[in-house]
Amino acid sequence: MIQMKDHIAKALSEAVGISSDDVKALFTQPPQPAMGDIAFPCFQLAKTLRKAPALIAGDLKENIDHRLANPSDPLAKVVDRVDAVGAYLNFFLRRDTFAEEVIRASILAGNRPGASEEGKGKTVIVEYSSPNIAKPFHVGHGFSTFLGEAIANLYEYAGYNVERFNHLGDYGTQFGKLIVAWKRWGNPEALKEAPISELTRIYVKFHDEVELLPDLEDEARQAFTRLEQGSEEEMTLWHQFRRVSLDEFNDTYERVNIHFDNMNGESFYAKMTSEVVDLLSEKRLLVESEGAQIVDLEDHGLNPCLILKNDGSTIYATRDIAAVLYRDRMWNFFRNIYVVGIPQINHFNQIFAVMEKLGMPNPERNVHVAFGTVRFADGVFSTRKGNIVLLDELLDAGVAHARAIVKESHPDLGDAEIDEIAERIGVGAVRYTYLASGRERDILFSWEDILDYEGDTAPYLLYTVTRCVSLLRKAEPFVLKRLEERGFEDAALLIGDDEQRVLKEIVLFPESLAAARAHYEPSMMLRRLMQLARAFNTFYHSTPILRTDDTALVVARLALVQAVERTLKAGLRIAGIEPVDRM
Repeated sequence: MIQMKDHIAKALSEAVGISSDDVKALFTQPPQPAMGDIAFPCFQLAKTLRKAPALIAGDLKENIDHRLANPSDPLAKVVDRVDAVGAYLNFFLRRDTFAEEVIRASILAGNRPGASEEGKGKTVIVEYSSPNIAKPFHVGHGFSTFLGEAIANLYEYAGYNVERFNHLGDYGTQFGKLIVAWKRWGNPEALKEAPISELTRIYVKFHDEVELLPDLEDEARQAFTRLEQGSEEEMTLWHQFRRVSLDEFNDTYERVNIHFDNMNGESFYAKMTSEVVDLLSEKRLLVESEGAQIVDLEDHGLNPCLILKNDGSTIYATRDIAAVLYRDRMWNFFRNIYVVGIPQINHFNQIFAVMEKLGMPNPERNVHVAFGTVRFADGVFSTRKGNIVLLDELLDAGVAHARAIVKESHPDLGDAEIDEIAERIGVGAVRYTYLASGRERDILFSWEDILDYEGDTAPYLLYTVTRCVSLLRKAEPFVLKRLEERGFEDAALLIGDDEQRVLKEIVLFPESLAAARAHYEPSMMLRRLMQLARAFNTFYHSTPILRTDDTALVVARLALVQAVERTLKAGLRIAGIEPVDRM
C-alpha cells in the first residue's frame, strides 16, 4: 500500500502544487470501507486555491478521472475509481494491485514483518522487573516484567540498541531489619531449601516482634549503618541474601525467557551519591529544611525532592539521580525508560525535574512508563501480610488450566507434548492478560476469560496461528512449490471482500508497532493482531482455501495464509508469547 500511496500522492501533488510528503501527511481513512480506501481532505487547500473545499474535491475528481481513462497512466494501475464526497476525495484502490503489493511485501519481510532500522545507532535503556532482594517475586512484578520486556522488544524490532536493566532493590534500611531478624530467628537449612520463603518469614516476624520490642528498630538502624560502613559480618550476610534471592529470581526469568544486560541494583549507585550532592551544591540547588537537604521544585509544581536526611544519609531518590547520570555517561542514551507502577509517578517527576535543573541535555529522554495493579476475579488469591501471590504460582495456575483443556482436546498426545503445549499456552495467556488492556488499567484475572479460545485472548491468537500452520501443512507439494516461486503474482486473485479485509489488517500491523512504541503501549499492537485474527477467521470460514480446482487461486489464498501466520507470529513474539503448531 505504501507504493500505491506514493502514486496517489504524486498525482495530487502535481494537481494542487504541494509536495508529495505534504499530501501524504493529509491522507486519512474513510469512516466506512464502502466509502473507499484512502481519503484526501481538501480543507487546507481552500486558502491557497481560493475555492470552497467541496469545489476543490470536485475539480480533483475530474483531474483524476481523466488520468484513469488512460490505461497506460501509472495511476490507472493503482486506482480503480475516485469519489468526491463533500470536501473529501475518496480513492478506491485496485484490489488486484493492492493484493500483489501486500503479499510481495510480506514475502520480502519474511519472519520480520514491520521491522525497521529506524533506531540504528541509538541506545534505549529499559529498566523493568526490579524485584526487591529477599522478598517474593510477586504478581505485581509480573506487570513490570512482561510490560518492560514487550517495550524492549518493540524498540529492538525497530533497530534500536536495547539495554535491558533490572534495577534490583538491594539496598536500604530494610536490610538492617533483615540482618537483625536473621541473627535472632534465621534457619540456615530453611534458607537452603526455600531462600525467599525463609527471608520473608523472618522479615514478617521482625515486624510482629517490633510491636513488643521497639528497640529492635534501633538495632536495625545500627545494623544498616554498619553495612554502609562495610562491616564484614553485615556485608557477608547481605551478599548471601542477594545471591540466594537472585538464584530464585533467575529460575522465573528462565521460565519466561527473559534475560537482562545489566543487574546493577541500588547498592551499585549508592557509592555515587556523593557526586550527586556535590553537583547539586555547586549549582546551589540544595536547600536546608528541618535539618535535611532538599531540592525545591515549586517551579515545577512538585513537592521538594529529599536528597539527604537530617542524619546525612541518602535515600532512593539520591540513588536514582546517580543512576541517570551514570547511564547517560556510559551509554549516551536516546531513551531511559522506567517501567514502574503508577504510585511512583510523583517520584519520577521529581527525579526528572532535578535532572532538568542540573542542566541535563534533553531531560525528556527520561521516561516513566506507569502501570496499574492486579486483582483476581475468583478470590482464590489474596495479598495479606506475609501471604504474597507469587508470579510462579500464577503461571502454574495458568498452565494447569491450559493442560486440562489440551488433554481434553487431544487425548492422543503424550504427556510430554501436552506439558510443552500447556506451558506455552498457560504462560502466554498470563503474559497477554498483563499487556492487552492498556497498561494503566488494573488487571482482573479470570481463568474462564483469559483461556477462552473464542475471546480476545492469547489462546485465540495462538489457535489462529495453528490454523494457518495446518493449512500450509495440508497443501499439496506442487502447490507449495508454486507458492514459493510465484506466490505474489497469483496474489492478484485476492479480490474478494473477506480477502481484502485481511490484507488491510496486515498492512496496518507496522503502523501498530510504531504507535505501540511511541506510546509505550503494547496493547496497541495486540489489538491489531486481534483484528487480523478475527478477519482471517471470517475469511477461513467463508472461503474454500484448499478445496478449489483453480491452482492459482489456491496458491493466492495460501500466500495470504502465510502472510497472516508470519504477522501473528512476529507480533506474539514481540509480546513475549511463543507460538505453538498445534493446540
